[in-house]
Amino acid sequence: MKITIDIEETLLQEAMKLTGERKKGPAVVKAASEFVKRELAKKFGHMLREGEFGEYPLTNAEIEALDR
Repeated sequence: MKITIDIEETLLQEAMKLTGERKKGPAVVKAASEFVKRELAKKFGHMLREGEFGEYPLTNAEIEALDR
């Protein structure tokens, strides 16, 4: 989807630097994508802490062992 947005130049330059993108459009897309991923991860973590998934079959230590 194509849109027109107004972004402060210094913010856009910083987004380009942090994302490693050389063009403005891809930098904005990457920054927005990363923001959405982080927010969804936070929401999922909150849901886990609140016990919204019931009993999870593995302990924290078992989960961490799987990551190795």
